[in-house]
This record gives sequence, C-alpha cells and structure tokens, in this order.
Amino acid sequence: MIKSLGVTFEKMYKRPFYKVLLLIFGFLSLPFVLVKYMKNKRNNDYAILRQSIYQRLEKEGVREETYNNAQEQLKNKLSFFKKELSPEEFERQVKEITDKKFNEIIHNELNIISRQKHVKNVNFCNTFIEMFNNKLFLTLSIILSFPMYILILIFSNPYAKYIVERLFMMVFVIFGVTWLVFTILYLSPMDPATNILGQTATPEQVAQFNSIYGLDKPYHIQLIGTFKSLFSFDLGKSYVGNEDVLSAIMRKFPVTLQLTFASLIIAVLIAIPAGIISAIKQYSSFDYIFMLGALLGLSIPNFWLGLIMILNFSIKLKWLPATFVVGDWKTLIMPSIVLGTALAASVARMTRSSMLEVKNMDYIFTARAKGLSERKVITKHILGNAMIPIVTVIGLQFGGMLGGSAVTEKVFNINGIGSFIVDKQFVPDIPIVLAGVVYVAVIISLANLIVDIMYAFLDPRIKSKMKSY
Repeated sequence: MIKSLGVTFEKMYKRPFYKVLLLIFGFLSLPFVLVKYMKNKRNNDYAILRQSIYQRLEKEGVREETYNNAQEQLKNKLSFFKKELSPEEFERQVKEITDKKFNEIIHNELNIISRQKHVKNVNFCNTFIEMFNNKLFLTLSIILSFPMYILILIFSNPYAKYIVERLFMMVFVIFGVTWLVFTILYLSPMDPATNILGQTATPEQVAQFNSIYGLDKPYHIQLIGTFKSLFSFDLGKSYVGNEDVLSAIMRKFPVTLQLTFASLIIAVLIAIPAGIISAIKQYSSFDYIFMLGALLGLSIPNFWLGLIMILNFSIKLKWLPATFVVGDWKTLIMPSIVLGTALAASVARMTRSSMLEVKNMDYIFTARAKGLSERKVITKHILGNAMIPIVTVIGLQFGGMLGGSAVTEKVFNINGIGSFIVDKQFVPDIPIVLAGVVYVAVIISLANLIVDIMYAFLDPRIKSKMKSY
C-alpha cells in the first residue's frame, strides 16, 4: 500500500497541475517534509556521486573527445547545407552540443552506479515519498492533509480520475457559457424594466426597478454578482413573479425528465430493431421502406406532427387528451411519439450504417466459420462492435431533450424547462435565462461524460487505454 502510494505521488508530482494541488492540499504536512529534506540535502550522496563521475570523466578526456566530435559534427552539417557561421556563433553552438552530450553521458553512468550502490537522488518529491514509510508521519499527515490523500486516491483510479477531471472542466464550461450569455443579454437593446412595467412606466419607476435588481450597476459588478450566485447556488429571484429561480427550474425538471425518458424508450424500441434488420437485409424492400420512413421522420417538423396528432387522436377520435396533465400517463403518449420520431430516425440510420461497416469485417466471417449461430453473430459481434456511434447519437440527443424541447412543449401545453426558458428570454428575465443556460450546459456536459464512460464498457480497446489514463 505504501509503495503504491509513493508511486502514485511521484506520477502526480511530475505533472505541474497536480503538483500544485498536492502542495496546496498537503500544505500542513509540508513543514515536516521540509525539515527532513534539508537534513538529507546536507548528506546528499547522489550529488557527491555525480560530482565524482563528472571529475573522473573530465580527467579521462571524455569531455574533450565530446567537444572534438561536436566540432566535426557541426562542420559537416554546415558543409552539407552550405551555410557559414561567425567564429563566435560556431563556438557557442559547439559548446551547447558538448554540454548536452556530456551531461547525457554523466546521467547514464550515474543511473547505473546509483542503482548498484542503492544511492537515491535527494529532492523534495523523493523526501515526501520516503516520509510515507514513517508511520507517525503518515498518521499525522492523513489527519492534517486528508484532502491530499483523497486526491491521490482519485488519481490512482483511472475512471475516478477521468470523471473528476471532466467535472472540473465542466466548471469552466459553465462559467464560460454564463459569461457569454450574460454579455449578450447586457448588450441587447431589450430593457427588462420597460418590458415588465410597461411603456407607461415613469422614469422613477424604471430607476427603482433597476436599483432593486442591480441593473443600474456597471457591467463588471453585475458579472461578478452573477458568478457569486453560481458559487453559492443562489440564482436569485425572477423579475416576473419574484419566484426563486432554482426552485422554478427544479419544479419543471421532473416534467421534462418524464417526457425525455418516454421519448427515448419509444425511439430505442423502434430504431434499434429497424436498423438491425435493415442492415442485415440490405437493399431489400424493408430496407427501402425503412430509409424512406427515416427520411420522413427527420424531415417532418415537430410542431406540424404534434398538431396533426392532436387533430386526429384528440379532436376527431377523442382517444387521447390534447394537453399534458401531470400524473396522467395518457397525456405523455403523443408528445413522446412526436419527440421520439426524429430521435428514432437518427438512431435507426446510425444503427444501419454502423452495422454495415462492421458486418463485412474479417472477424465476422471468422465467427461464422467457427459455426456460431447467425443470431449470436449479429447481436454479439456485429451489433456489439457497432454500438459506439449509436451510443454517441443516443447520448447527445438525450442530453439535448433534457435541455428542453420548447416547440413540442408549446404544442402540447407542457410546462417544461424548454418552454419556460423560451418564454422568459423575451422579457428578458435575466436570472431565469442564465439559470436555464447553466442547466443546459450541465446537462449536455453530463450526457457527454456518461457517453464517454460507456465507451470503455462497450469497446475493449478504449477500456485498455482507460486503465493507463
């Protein structure tokens, strides 16, 4: 355990970003290591050994020989390229080559002798690793610098490290998107005070509104306030209705989540089998019918399909409710079909094209030659190796739908996140618009993260790379 702790610490210390984090999180343990480091430095056998090798090689004429070789090498190079250098520049380059090669010779010999004599280089990293063998220091440092050990534990697990790094990057994405949207809203000609209070509002009322919500402050003050609200998870109050923004988003999230999952289930149940059959029976009647249907599914606008379904199944046949009602599963059927149609078309086309690329590979012919059943060849070998692009499409579309499907929500009167954000951006209700943008950025980033992690479980090649990440 101590050995693996030291190996992981050394790997992290070699990377500048993680080195800074180790020193920050292990700040309270640094004085003990520093005392040990200064003590070791006074008895640095490694430095003494290096100096002795340096002096011996100089006496043996290795440096002079290296200098002569460097001169000859540079002369040949200049002659080949037909170039000339001033004596000073020539001497400078020869000295630079000599120092580089002579240091390499010293380094190689030093490594061999230091391994034979078990002499270790004294530096801060090695001293810290050495201190891990001291049980008293290890116990004390765990108490004083517990976050540092959590960081080492995360780094030692490739999957945990990958997830944490992506989440850390997501923070920068969120703040970058927030800055961009805030700047656009700040520069836009729309005036929230006039839009909300009306054209008859007096200058005093407009000034009071701007003062209450901080709209009269300079750009940088408002931007800093927005960033502070992100750190504190207090997204403020909306301009219209004075409702808590975070609570409003969270109230509408379950509705959007239900609609997204229902649409995804419908799309996958239709698209995957259709794509498989179409790929296996390429250029058959089913294949042509499917391709036509997929093209129509991608081409038909959601609002048109939604209105047609309401007209036929709600008004004429009276089978299904025309508008969404929370808790009534029947009201989810039509909007789920509308959203799932375009998704099913995309997934089915991707399934077909991916399987067509894989089904003629050599290992598929080998699997059939071994006597495997056609069903096993299709499900395990063809579909299994074609899943990466399929999962990518499903993940990205799923993240997009979780971000809100404003058109479909409007058609079926669904009070979801998409329609909520669209309504508020025309005010503009800046706190809600910014919160909506942050929500979408988080959802898309998490969807991409989940898709990337699924790659490792679907493709052994990616899994092997993840282990050495």
